[in-house]
Amino acid sequence: MATTISSWSQRISAFIHSPSQFLSSTTSDCFLAELLHELRDDRINESTKVLLLSILQEYPNVLCPSAAVGEETALDLMAIFTQAPVRSMNLKCHLMLAIANVLVCTSCVDSQEKVAESFLDLLLLTIQDTNDHKDGQVFHPLRAVACDCLREMETCFPGLLSQKLELLYLLKQQEMTPLQQAYCVLYTLGLKNAIHLLSLQNEVADGELKSILTGNEGFAWKVVENPLPPFPVSSMGEIPLLQTSADSKELRSIVSLLLEESYLLTPASQATLLQELVEVVAMVQALSPSIFKSQLLRLFGTVEITLLHATLLMKATFTDSLFTTEDENFFIKRLVGMAQHPQLSNPQKLFYMDCILHFPENRPISSNGDESLPVLVTPHLAASLLPTVFNDSSTMLCRMSLLSLVYMEADEEDDKGVSYLFDHLMALHRIVDNHGTREMTVTFFRAVFTFLNYFYHSEKFTNDLTTRLCELYSRHCYLAPNLNNVIDRAQECLGDSGWPIQLLKALQKLIVELPLPQLTLQNLNWHLKVLGRVARESQVPQRSSVCFLLSVLINSSLCTAGGWRMGNAVLAVCRNLLQHPCLDQVFIELADLLQYMMHHYEDTDIQDHARFYYTLLTNLSLEKLSGVLAKGPDVGPAKVRSLSSIMAESEGLSSSLTVHQTKHPVLQLVKFQDSAKQEMSQEGRSKTLEGEEMLKVYREQFLSPGFASEVILKYYLTHVGDVEAPYHKLFSICLHFDLTDSNYEEVRDISVPCLFKARKPPVVHLKLKPCQPYPTRLRASAVFTTEDGMSWYTQLADVSVSFPDIFLPMPVTMDWSQESREQLFDHIWKSTCLEESSQSATSLFCFEVGDRRLCDLVESNFHPYLISKQPDQESYKVLFFLPPQCHVLLHITGAEDAIQVSIVTDNWKLLPYINSYLHNVTNGTQKGGGNQMEVPDSRTDS
Repeated sequence: MATTISSWSQRISAFIHSPSQFLSSTTSDCFLAELLHELRDDRINESTKVLLLSILQEYPNVLCPSAAVGEETALDLMAIFTQAPVRSMNLKCHLMLAIANVLVCTSCVDSQEKVAESFLDLLLLTIQDTNDHKDGQVFHPLRAVACDCLREMETCFPGLLSQKLELLYLLKQQEMTPLQQAYCVLYTLGLKNAIHLLSLQNEVADGELKSILTGNEGFAWKVVENPLPPFPVSSMGEIPLLQTSADSKELRSIVSLLLEESYLLTPASQATLLQELVEVVAMVQALSPSIFKSQLLRLFGTVEITLLHATLLMKATFTDSLFTTEDENFFIKRLVGMAQHPQLSNPQKLFYMDCILHFPENRPISSNGDESLPVLVTPHLAASLLPTVFNDSSTMLCRMSLLSLVYMEADEEDDKGVSYLFDHLMALHRIVDNHGTREMTVTFFRAVFTFLNYFYHSEKFTNDLTTRLCELYSRHCYLAPNLNNVIDRAQECLGDSGWPIQLLKALQKLIVELPLPQLTLQNLNWHLKVLGRVARESQVPQRSSVCFLLSVLINSSLCTAGGWRMGNAVLAVCRNLLQHPCLDQVFIELADLLQYMMHHYEDTDIQDHARFYYTLLTNLSLEKLSGVLAKGPDVGPAKVRSLSSIMAESEGLSSSLTVHQTKHPVLQLVKFQDSAKQEMSQEGRSKTLEGEEMLKVYREQFLSPGFASEVILKYYLTHVGDVEAPYHKLFSICLHFDLTDSNYEEVRDISVPCLFKARKPPVVHLKLKPCQPYPTRLRASAVFTTEDGMSWYTQLADVSVSFPDIFLPMPVTMDWSQESREQLFDHIWKSTCLEESSQSATSLFCFEVGDRRLCDLVESNFHPYLISKQPDQESYKVLFFLPPQCHVLLHITGAEDAIQVSIVTDNWKLLPYINSYLHNVTNGTQKGGGNQMEVPDSRTDS
């Protein structure tokens, strides 16, 4: 029996993981037959049968692809349900759910199959069986499931129960157990669908409404043939109205009773019932919306989001017919109070804030369809919602947006509110200035944009903001991308504002006046990003920028030590200047700059680009320069007139000078399965140190810049499948990588001389320098040349860097003995556990080995990081070093019934990754860094 359970558990897990892959080795008919056979077998226990039924509940269409198969399966399940013992209540509940899913998903109800009618009769008989203690068994769960199944079928086929309303009403009235809630919701849904059905008729007889309410006939199969259209609640004009002159006193009584009993239901059921009744009252004109009046006070005082949704639905549907001015004022005050309630979660508070922002009476819709400024939310009412630095980012920004709207047209007395918002902005400024977190930095710049979006017309605040941002940049120039982004967004959204130009001029002045001794290569890189952005603005003079760059090139080591990236950043500024409308004002200075780079910059590629820009500058007019350098991604198929006056245009020359883009990916990086993890090879004397001195010497190594801070991953560069013949031989391949987060330093481009499809693929070494040792994903692309001399650009699949890819062995020299390494392990363990750092953490992970041996598991997964082992005592010490300076120490010991892994790390943020890694290793899903590809034999190309 245990073998059967294990086998079915594995098969079901494999099916859920990938149904198509699972059914590739069998057929759905065979698998379904096996399931039904096991369900009929009395020797199979109930838990296994419930597991088998989960497949039919979740994937009925996969196993029953046609209505005929669905009908036959439902008949088999009905037979199993009938034969199931009375005590197997859990099994019968799951059988009922499975039958309902199969019938609904295979359209057996649409075709009015006999099995569908039989199942509906079974459901009705079940909910009518109120004998809760038959044979000592409690039937509540089965009746609850039967109600849920009827509700699901009525939802999928509206009107199916429209002729059973009297029976459902009597059952609701007679039920005295908690199941009364399920009966109430089922009846309300059937009532709404029945009235919706009547409202679609052109004329309704006087007694037809009453006959519907008191009807107890068969199922309304004709309605199933033509399903009811969805009920619209967007506007009263689209809601179908019941065309009858009959007295609706009985219906009014039913709706009133349902509302009076609604407080007994759970919040979710109350919200559902209220939504159905709102639709009923909206369709029947004889029912006044005031019928909900008695419920408003209770709904206004609730903290349940679901009930607030129902209240907003009433507001949208009935507007002034239900809500008075006093109600609206009270409602908005209630929303303001709940938006700051200390016991509510942040998502709930944000929801209340959004309701305040878009409350119709607070922000009436103007003639052009836009929301006007707040009317009901006054500065006095909103004072309690002023943002503080203790708010989370979302709440802070939402509050700032709301208060900015409130204070937009404030008089002089209320100008204090705008001043408070600006003071709050400056408080965020001080936090960022004191090296705030990345989240706080992003929040600050978003708050800056929010403030500008509303108060950009106030010179008093914008001038001060410009000064503060320049001060912030002078101390933290790595914020250049954030400043550029704020400027871009401001120009997009604030077209008539001169603030972006004002800030760019101030930043340009700040940069060009910097003393050369204070400049470093890293800081200069950020300054070039700002100057590149400045060079795109026609209203900013550019002479000072060009003179500054020329002075830096002449009076510093930039030409020799800058490298390709730095040179490319300087050329990016020059490229923007070449398209500047006032190019003639900086012509001589720019020509001197490009000429100096041609002759003195060490990187050949930078020299070539500088020479090309110099040629364009000295030979083309401004109009032709703009045409040559414009990106033009949306150029149409029409032939564009050549702007070149250097040489005659020819199609071949244009093609050879253009970098084309491949239609499909051509290259891929396949992880190289290296048997040995990279070793630390630092040279040093023999270590004979002991105790704390050993730990001190070990830690002093990290004072050396760049010590053990790099991870090298190896990949095969190969073609993607069967590429076209022109791509079989590729030359001068340049691989480029873009980061998707800030946890790593920029990755250098990798150059590969050639790649031939018939030869062994080259191995490329991807060097990563983590700032934080977390998994990441790199976006990869490549530029290459084919045999015909054409240049191509292709996108590669993203390179995934997993957590184990970052592992390195203990960073010590090769002359450290095994005993010294173990002693160092013990000292690191002890010092990490004892130190009072907020970053260190300890944890415990346990797992069962099963049929495997622990020593084999350790050797296959932890061998490069193994510090010591005692196989006879099942004790192992493992150390992972994660650049730039993190340690994960594992002490693996065997116990009677499980293996214990004690974990110590000096970075507690790594614990979730460590846990996931150990889980994969112990479950056998960790492959140690990727699959090894099959490499073709090296052969001579013909």
